[in-house]
Amino acid sequence: MKINFNWKSMTAMLLITGLLAGCGTAKQEGAASNSGQQPAVSGKAGEINVYTAMEEEQIQTYLTSFKSQNPDVKVNIVRDSTGIMTAKLIAEKDNPQADVVWGLAATSLLVMDDQEMLEPYAPKGVDRVLPEFKDKANPPKWVGIDIWETAIIVNKVEMEKRNLTIPQSYEELAKPEYKGLIAMPHPASSGTGYLTVNALNQLYGKEKAWQYMDKLHENMMLYTHSGSKPAKMAASGEVPIGISYGYSGILEQKKGAPVEVIFPKEGSGWDMEANALVKKKEIKPEAKLFLDWAISEEPMKEYNKNYAILSIKQEGGSTPEGYSKDPVSQLAKLDLYQAARDRETVLAEWEEKYGSKAEPKN
Repeated sequence: MKINFNWKSMTAMLLITGLLAGCGTAKQEGAASNSGQQPAVSGKAGEINVYTAMEEEQIQTYLTSFKSQNPDVKVNIVRDSTGIMTAKLIAEKDNPQADVVWGLAATSLLVMDDQEMLEPYAPKGVDRVLPEFKDKANPPKWVGIDIWETAIIVNKVEMEKRNLTIPQSYEELAKPEYKGLIAMPHPASSGTGYLTVNALNQLYGKEKAWQYMDKLHENMMLYTHSGSKPAKMAASGEVPIGISYGYSGILEQKKGAPVEVIFPKEGSGWDMEANALVKKKEIKPEAKLFLDWAISEEPMKEYNKNYAILSIKQEGGSTPEGYSKDPVSQLAKLDLYQAARDRETVLAEWEEKYGSKAEPKN
């Protein structure tokens, strides 16, 4: 790979007053300049293909306001886990089928940008997006919307049956008493899986991280191809411990499952859901219209119902139930650009070492 970026720790930049969704009032500066670009056209009939890794239960809720504002635009959603969606986009590089990428990991978009697959575009309202959440180029090639992070989802009933304590850290997950009791996402299939593996690599250094993951592998029942599946397995009691992400565990908790959601004390791995325009011969105005909408007020309010850290500060926003009052403090200090550079080699080594416990692919 040829990604060559100068980038300081993303979290260090995120540790600024007012980053959290509920802090402060968004600065209203109007539309960003689209100099040299065809402007987005509102109300024009058309059809776009939108590739996303967002959870299925989120997508239709988020889309409600777009459909009401643009009833003549047909939106074809193609959805899969982050790793699978990233592989699909790269496989289609020479004949792109997607018009828009919506809510895919920023690390995946960095890989796509390195392969010159993204078309620069400054969506309407991009000036309101905090600088840490968007490409530094002008116009940007990608724009973030929110952050999601590693969490440990534990079924309290199943743990009590086994007389086991609830782990509070990565280190505790490697204890021998948890042998065969853990599920986590496969990092090649799932963005949650990769952001967790990346966190271990950057927190411990690669040599110690692989030593740790050898121990964790001994405790693993299964590597899933979905980031949310370990949380669902923990909620149903299929597995006592699921390594997943915060929103997924909190959702199971709200449904009444006897689970506890723990953010590892060493710091959660994390990535950013982000949007981009796919480079292709025909750039549809409806694709730009969609990207304008995707960072507008209504979808941002909906993102805030699920995620605690947003790219645009929300007036009257709040930290969703289940997160700490200071969600930024839960994040490990990570470099997303380094994560993108390392992705290919890390996944190849991970598969060689641990792929034997992966669930069968559909």
